Amino acid sequence: MTLLGTYVSPRESRRVWSGGLVGVLAGLGFSDGAARIALARLARRDLLARHKAGRLVHYSLTRRTIALLEDGDRRIFSLGRRDREVGQWTVLWQSIPESRRQARERLVRRLRFLGFGPVQDGTWIAPHDREAEVLALLAELDVAEHAGLMLGKPSPALDVRRFAARAWNLDGLAARYDAFVRDFGGYSGDLPDAEAFRVRTWLTHTFRAFPSLDPELPVGLVPAPPSRAAAVELFHDLYQALAPAAQRHFDEVTEK
Repeated sequence: MTLLGTYVSPRESRRVWSGGLVGVLAGLGFSDGAARIALARLARRDLLARHKAGRLVHYSLTRRTIALLEDGDRRIFSLGRRDREVGQWTVLWQSIPESRRQARERLVRRLRFLGFGPVQDGTWIAPHDREAEVLALLAELDVAEHAGLMLGKPSPALDVRRFAARAWNLDGLAARYDAFVRDFGGYSGDLPDAEAFRVRTWLTHTFRAFPSLDPELPVGLVPAPPSRAAAVELFHDLYQALAPAAQRHFDEVTEK
């Protein structure tokens, strides 16, 4: 999904040769078999559309994938760009039955990407107003009848930091931001095409995890992770600096 979101443009119409996708994944350490299985799974999940012409197979993005990638772009590229003020929080509780396990798992993945953290079984909280996003998600998954939603503010009489530490691993988050800066801080935009592709892909794939880990708690309640600002700046700088060379490599390998 990192490759599709980063290098397939225009998203609405471009078709990418399957052998090329296998090739670029091989350059990232995946075996041919693992790469082909991954592509087949994405196609079965309606995340890729398969097109066959003679002996050649190409893939294109489905409407579902385009919507997911656009939603992901909003979260990834806005993360840490401004201080969040204390406002409405969102509380969701769900009792989706076992017979709808797949919908429940998809709900949990998307909630984490929206900055929600688990308070207890079936109850999730986000330090922002996520009503519109959650209502759209519940409707998409057809599970609204199994969920409740509430907006409110935390009581100033209680220590929000203790509560937040139970819903999110804030110490682990700070350590991951530190590691990101340490791992990517030595790179510049002056790299050969294949190396630029490798570095930019792992840079993006690693940074994509942060929206699911960082709730962006209001700084008036809980201080931001110390290395977040440096990590965000590093990501945006390298993402842009490596783009031309990385895109050239992807296009060269995947166009046929």
